[in-house]
Amino acid sequence: MVFSSLVFLFLFLPVFFLAYFVAPKRFRNALLFVGGILFYSWGEPLYIFIMLLSTFIDYFLGLVMNRYDESPKIRKAALLGSVMLNLSLLGLFKYGGFVAENINLLFGRELFNVNLPLPIGISFYTFQTLSYTIDLYRRNIKVQKNPISFAAFVTMFPQVVAGPIVRYEDVARELDERKVNLDMVYEGICRFVFGLGKKVLLANNIGLLWATVKEIAVAGGYSSMSVATVWLGALAFTFQIYFDFSGYSDMAIGLGKVMGFNFPENFNYPYSSNSISEFWRRWHMTLGNWFKSYVFFPLGGSHCKLPRTILNLSVVWLLTGIWHGANWTFILWGVFMGVAVILEKLFLGRILQKLPAFLPNIYVMLLVVMMWMLFDLPSVSHAVSYIGAMFGGGGNGLFLDQQAAYFIVNYGVMFIICIFGCSELPKDVVNSISRRLPVVVNYGAVPVVLGIFLICIAYLVNAGYNPFLYFNF
Repeated sequence: MVFSSLVFLFLFLPVFFLAYFVAPKRFRNALLFVGGILFYSWGEPLYIFIMLLSTFIDYFLGLVMNRYDESPKIRKAALLGSVMLNLSLLGLFKYGGFVAENINLLFGRELFNVNLPLPIGISFYTFQTLSYTIDLYRRNIKVQKNPISFAAFVTMFPQVVAGPIVRYEDVARELDERKVNLDMVYEGICRFVFGLGKKVLLANNIGLLWATVKEIAVAGGYSSMSVATVWLGALAFTFQIYFDFSGYSDMAIGLGKVMGFNFPENFNYPYSSNSISEFWRRWHMTLGNWFKSYVFFPLGGSHCKLPRTILNLSVVWLLTGIWHGANWTFILWGVFMGVAVILEKLFLGRILQKLPAFLPNIYVMLLVVMMWMLFDLPSVSHAVSYIGAMFGGGGNGLFLDQQAAYFIVNYGVMFIICIFGCSELPKDVVNSISRRLPVVVNYGAVPVVLGIFLICIAYLVNAGYNPFLYFNF
């Protein structure tokens, strides 16, 4: 799906919002549902039926829970049905090929052949619909009897394919009654354009460096790269994935606000963290909150003996790795991140708190940068080789060579902008100006937003295929 296609930017959004604001309020959920179907069908015309099936399953089982409210057994059966059916769909399409491949390797012959294309966003909308049935079973929310309103929640186009993961309780009231004013529209447009700028101007451009280095690495060309080249590539992906994913989240939150929805925040300057635990409270926050609410806390959370707490954390981080993709690289990535969180729980966290603030941040960034290599390279062996090359193993024996110098000259300014952009400094500057000159912040952003938008359009006119990274999950 090419979210940044000119057809979407210049045709879908203007037509949709014109119809949305002209239509009576009672028809807006229907328009939201139709808009979600059209948006998703742009990239997945066939697998739209998988999303609709998941929607029907949870809507119907929600009605069953409500109808048999006095029967604990029926309500539990409905919940189990929702969990099993949704996870079965997710497992078949996302992990079927991976499981079949490993079984075939184990037995040395082809016993299974499962090769199904991955439906875009299936991990996101599966977790969203599950949040509805689980919270309904817990009696945290009321049943949604209107099928169109429920379908609008599931297929809501701004965030259906890559988050943030919006739980039903986040938007339950706004689905039934929401108000939109000019301030919300203005704030939403600003948020959308800034997110678009993150993706088009920062993620795509710094990603070109990573694409070049990754191509050399995957082809086995480590002997031609210096340590500096390998690190520049790793840092480039570190910035790319942040600006790509947080940019999409900003765009989704902005579009939601234009329509009267307040989606949850998904990022909070994670690269400013002083521990891995803090990093995961700031990165992909809606996924972390989902696992806390529906896995970690039901297992007992941290309010139990230490061995059980460690087990609970291990389960959550194993599932987190699996959620991200059907590859051993993601599983190991989740395991290593989980080990870091557990070590901080045991003793490392207390040590980090006693150090000067910059040292824990260096520790976090070193670990995160290395772990992103597991996240993006195609195999464990590639990731191990790349991480080894970051510390002088397998390279050309040089710390800095002509290739690295070329990258520094061509991408040095972009690196500085990325470092500035992912820190809390821009927010602090804006807050400072807002306190002293609120008019500048409230209305002075218009030319800035317009300028960013026009520059993005100029880039997109000549752009190739640049999908969001998290469309793959």
